Amino acid sequence: MAELSFRYAEEKDSELILYFIKEIAKYENMLDEVDATVDLIKKGVFETKTAEVLFIQEDNKEVGFALFFHNFSTFTGKPGLYLEDIFIKEEYRHKGYGKATLKKLAKIAIDRDCARFEWVCLDWNEPSIQFYTSLGAKPMDEWTIYRLSGEALKKLAED
Repeated sequence: MAELSFRYAEEKDSELILYFIKEIAKYENMLDEVDATVDLIKKGVFETKTAEVLFIQEDNKEVGFALFFHNFSTFTGKPGLYLEDIFIKEEYRHKGYGKATLKKLAKIAIDRDCARFEWVCLDWNEPSIQFYTSLGAKPMDEWTIYRLSGEALKKLAED
């Protein structure tokens, strides 16, 4: 029987992190939007510690990853844990690894006194939506995410 485990990424894993980022981007049909590089991963995850990465392992082999960071809730006065990405290679899905990973992240959130554990899901990803709601996660239908990036971000900063 396969053994599931988790480990935090180290700087030497930067290329592997980028690999998983590209794999999730392929799955989401967004590979052309990936600008991340190994150097940017090293800087953001290991130098400035803007995010953390947890590898999902089967028999000590990396089969997926979760990239997360802290945000802050003004209403609760506490940090939250925000899951930016979770990805498990297709051949390792349907083994309970996704649920185990979310459980691990929920434990990290509780241990760090976070009031919330949040993430977003693409509207078309019905299997993930069903999975998340089966865990008790609630969609935040009354909220719309807004994003500034690229030229729009630069323009606003200059005005």
